[in-house]
Amino acid sequence: MAIPSDAPIARLLIVRTSAIGDVVFASPFAAAVKRTWPQAHVAWLVEPGIHELLAADPCIDELILWPKGEWKQLWQARRFGELFRRIRAFRALLRAKRFDTAIDMQSLLKSGLLTWLSGAPRRIGLGSREGSQWLMTERVPKGGIARRIGSEYRYLAEQLGLDAGEFLPRLCVGDDTEAKVQALMAAQGLARKRFAVFAPFTTRPQKHWFEDAWQALVPKVRDELGLTPVILGGPADREAAARIAGSTPGVISLAGATRLPEAAALIRHAGLLVGVDTGLTHMGTAFATPTVALFGSTRPYLDTGRSNGRVIWLGLPCSPCRRRPTCDGAFTCLRDITADRVMDEARTVLSVGHAS
Repeated sequence: MAIPSDAPIARLLIVRTSAIGDVVFASPFAAAVKRTWPQAHVAWLVEPGIHELLAADPCIDELILWPKGEWKQLWQARRFGELFRRIRAFRALLRAKRFDTAIDMQSLLKSGLLTWLSGAPRRIGLGSREGSQWLMTERVPKGGIARRIGSEYRYLAEQLGLDAGEFLPRLCVGDDTEAKVQALMAAQGLARKRFAVFAPFTTRPQKHWFEDAWQALVPKVRDELGLTPVILGGPADREAAARIAGSTPGVISLAGATRLPEAAALIRHAGLLVGVDTGLTHMGTAFATPTVALFGSTRPYLDTGRSNGRVIWLGLPCSPCRRRPTCDGAFTCLRDITADRVMDEARTVLSVGHAS
């Protein structure tokens, strides 16, 4: 178990390389460090692309990009000598920064190795597993109030004696990104708070709400709430987004048309967000956008920490199954969530509005 140190942290490395949602959950940690030790230098080790979510945060002094893709290509090509040279160079880069503390928030062997490569004399692992615990000098078990968003990261901050504060996800939007999004909104005829973001896509089908359910929701949001539905997603989601958008007039699909920070900025300006368990949905909480989150096979949290955020989770006996569905593709945990139920929750969060 890690315990608060008498000596303040001077140079900290946070290791949370992915995924988008988990980075959003962990995002308040840097601010907690700065509230406790304002002079601390805070660096965050993250994968390229995801780093754009953190780039505008004034509490993060430095982003270090882990070239995971390059290392993977070298491994697959069996160029082990070159891979070893790249790893050695990356180790030298990390150690030259002289971190006194490194925290592995990802808990895996790969993140544990990166934390160990830093050479930091104090290495703290959050619920370390896969053998990474042997690379740490201290280990904090995952704890906190499980139903609360980001609870394990808040628990870690408290165990280290940090000023955790409200510990809600926080994202910042840079000026350049804001200018791009303002131009995009103008081109699409979108007015601030007069559109609803739909976030239907993830990497796992058992986390998806069904396309016909989204199609049923579209006219309700458009006609009853007076909000223009805007679908966000990645390049691989374009076809599915087109199918949802094509069923009803008045839907704008921007799937594959925005980078991650631009999608975040759009969520900040949205009047409503409805999404499944995906990184974009969790951004609604970060920006205090009225949010309805749909969970089925997963249940990362039930309490968003925001008065204008609601989670729909039916709590079936087989849920959460996570990566091991037992329903033969029926996904009843999501199929039984109706568009009318979503609308009821949407009206509730809209009655609260945008939280402070």
